[in-house]
Amino acid sequence: MKAEPQPARAMVHGSLLFVLLALLCLPWADLSVTAVDPWTELGRLAGGLLQPTLPDLSTLASAVANTLAFALQGVALGAVLGLLLAAGYRRGAIRRLAAGVRAVHELFWALLFIQLLGLSALTGVLAIALPYAGTFAKIFGELFEEADPAPEQALPPGLSWLSRLVYLQLPLCWRQMATYTGYRLECGIRSSAVLGFIGLPTLGYHLESLLRQGYYDEAASFFYALVLIIATLKWWLSPRLLPLYLLASLWWLPPLASFNWALMARFFTEDIVPAPLRIGDWAGLWPWLQGLWVQQIGPGLFNTLVLALLALLVTALLALLWFPAISRRFGNRLTRTGSHGWLVLMRSLPEYLLAFIGMLLLGPGMLPAILALSLHNGAIIAHLLGHHLNTLTVREDAPQGGNLYFFEVLPRLYRAFMAYSLYRFENLIRETAILGMLGIPTLGFFIDSAFSEFRFDRAMVLLLVCAGLNMLVDSLARRLRRRLHLSSRAQML
Repeated sequence: MKAEPQPARAMVHGSLLFVLLALLCLPWADLSVTAVDPWTELGRLAGGLLQPTLPDLSTLASAVANTLAFALQGVALGAVLGLLLAAGYRRGAIRRLAAGVRAVHELFWALLFIQLLGLSALTGVLAIALPYAGTFAKIFGELFEEADPAPEQALPPGLSWLSRLVYLQLPLCWRQMATYTGYRLECGIRSSAVLGFIGLPTLGYHLESLLRQGYYDEAASFFYALVLIIATLKWWLSPRLLPLYLLASLWWLPPLASFNWALMARFFTEDIVPAPLRIGDWAGLWPWLQGLWVQQIGPGLFNTLVLALLALLVTALLALLWFPAISRRFGNRLTRTGSHGWLVLMRSLPEYLLAFIGMLLLGPGMLPAILALSLHNGAIIAHLLGHHLNTLTVREDAPQGGNLYFFEVLPRLYRAFMAYSLYRFENLIRETAILGMLGIPTLGFFIDSAFSEFRFDRAMVLLLVCAGLNMLVDSLARRLRRRLHLSSRAQML
């Protein structure tokens, strides 16, 4: 019987497989630049960033406050719901529920809730809270499973789940949970900003409007405000002040909405029911689904995978290129400071915003989306690998320069690089789908079109397909991580 390949060899084979798949996708990728004069537009953007125009301070302050309020409330609610789900995460039904809600992107949840609650504060809070609850459930649940089993074995039998949670699981895992919650708040701020692109009054609302009109100097102030909030998070995010921040956000933006129960009842009993079934035509359901598959589901799935695989390849290349630059073993203080600032900037900006700016400069197509996804995710992986590199101990006679990188550093960090890349691939699939709302024919394009045309039955089928794709990729990536013996802690980034 043939022996299984060693983990190191399996990692190399896995890397080559992803590279091959990405290269095979190239003939179907739209990498053309359709803008008439992208360099002129890039110059205008750079000029606006270098000479920003200060907007009305009350408008800027209100946008910042709304962005933080949505993020704080959404993450807080998501953490509470996720903690409750994590207490029963050993049950298969709970794991599937958590996987289902986190598989749908925040923007898609927002599009759904807008139909029920309008452009209300509650729409924004729920759009962030629900997918984050699924993510919190997964992370907290796996932390509980990996905790020291000795204290639980000493407990008396028949202990309630609440007592086990409060007296056992929380004390054992509190530090890791607090660290991860802080990271999710950073993600929540980015998500909150992006919700402005569909009309909610966050920083993204003003950015979308000003950038689309070419007012780059005015947009620069909102742009810098978003970067500053995230870049300074570790200084103003004090655990002691979090309750005060949350209370202030509830005072500033109460999560309220007007409920039209008749409209909600119609939405769930009529609007999302497939068109043939509304008239009792069960025989017409299969042709309806076939037509939807040929026209939208099939092309959307294909383009989503093409874009995600190409973005993964460029992400990996950028991460491998960037991570030595922030380590004290390469470069000097000036280059490290500049590189660190660049990575902070790239990982602070949402992929959706980067893609939107890219399309203004380069025109519609996959190229701006690939660049946006790769810049953001590559910066995250490079930041983490750079910190790993700073903790490595190398021998006294270790080589320098390229030899140090290729023969000493990269072999020792490749396992972590693979773990981070696989987890970010799951994120790439989610983000790739929503970039369709910018015009790329991924699943998100057809979902957005269905909502715009009030064809909610099609929208729901497409959302289920999108969720199913994310759950499938999540499952495959988890199995591949186990096969390659990669740490599951990579998912905590």
